Amino acid sequence: MAYLSFPNVKFAGIAAAVPKEIKEVKDWPVFVPGEAEKVIGLTHIERARIAPEGLCCSDLCFEAADKLINELKWDRNEIEALIFVSLSRDYLLPATSCLLQDRLGLSKDCYAIDVPLGCSGYTYGLSVVSGLVSNGSIKKALLLVGETTSTFHSPLDKTIWPLIGDAGTATAIEFDEGNEGIVFQMGTDGSKGNAIISPDGGARNPVTNESFIMKEVAPGISRNRMQVIMDGLNVFAFSITQPPKSIMDLCEHFNLDLNNIDYFLIHQANHYMDEKIGRKLKADQSKIPYSLTEFGNTSCATIPLTMVTELNAVLQEKELSLIMCSFGAGLSWGSAFLKTNQICCPPLIEI
Repeated sequence: MAYLSFPNVKFAGIAAAVPKEIKEVKDWPVFVPGEAEKVIGLTHIERARIAPEGLCCSDLCFEAADKLINELKWDRNEIEALIFVSLSRDYLLPATSCLLQDRLGLSKDCYAIDVPLGCSGYTYGLSVVSGLVSNGSIKKALLLVGETTSTFHSPLDKTIWPLIGDAGTATAIEFDEGNEGIVFQMGTDGSKGNAIISPDGGARNPVTNESFIMKEVAPGISRNRMQVIMDGLNVFAFSITQPPKSIMDLCEHFNLDLNNIDYFLIHQANHYMDEKIGRKLKADQSKIPYSLTEFGNTSCATIPLTMVTELNAVLQEKELSLIMCSFGAGLSWGSAFLKTNQICCPPLIEI
C-alpha cells in the first residue's frame, strides 16, 4: 500500500459550481411505475444538475477557480501549479489544464497537468498537488476537479443515468511551513478495471461506426460502446469493503483516532453504500454529510461539492479534522487526513 505524508501543506479554500438545469429522478421515462420511488429510497438521490449542450467541465471549474482566487485575493502571477482532474476534458489534445492556465490569467511559468481519473480523483489530485507544494518549491497551487458525466453515460440506462450529476470544483493549496499537512493511503486494483469502463474511444478500441450503435442490454438499459458500462454487483462489493479498510489502514499507519474526526467525507455514490461504510467504521452517522440528494453522484467532484454545500459555514468558522475517502473506476481508491482552519468557502455557484 502507498502511504504518503506531505507536511507544510495548507488547505486554504474551496469552491464549487454546478449547472442550473435540474434533472428530477422521479420524472425519468425509463422507469416502470413504482421503480423511481425504489431507486430514490435506496440511493437518496432525488435530483441532479445536468450541463446543457456547450457547457463543459472546464467551464464549471473555471467559474469555481475564478471565484476562489478573487475571494482569497491571491495574485494570479503567484499561482505556480494547476492540476485538472477529470475524464471530461475539452479535447484529446491539448491538455485542458493548459487551457485553464491561460483562461484564468495565470503565469506562463505555471506547472499544468491533467489527471484522468474517475470517482477516486479528488484524493489522488490532492496527493499530487500536496507533493508539489510540500517542499516549498511551489507556494500556491490550484486543484480543479470535476466532471460532466452526463456526456458519457447513456440517458437510456436506468442503472446509471438517474444517479449521476455534473459539477466542477476548485481547491486552493499553499505552502505553510510547520503545518501538519496531509497524509494519504492509496491503492489500485487494475485486475478489476472492466468493472467500470467505456469500451471504445481509446487506442485499444478506436472509434468506428459501430461504436455509436445503441443496443438494448435489458429492459430499461440501452447504451453504445462509447458510453459507460458498470458491473454493479462487483462495484458495490468493492465499495463497501475497500474504502473502510483504506480509512482504517490510514488511521493505523498514522496513529489517528477515528473518534477525534469531525467529519468523514466519503465519495457520494449512494446513501445506502456510504451508510454501510460508516457503520463498518463505527462512525457517528451525523459526521457523514451528504450532498447526493440534490446533486447525485458527481464522480470526482462529490467530496469538494459536499464540503461547499453541506459544510460551508463550519468550514469558515472552525478548525476541523477531516477524513476523506474516494473510490471508483480503475479500480482505485484513496483516503486522506487533514485539518482545515477557517478556510475560504464561497457559496455554491450556479451557471
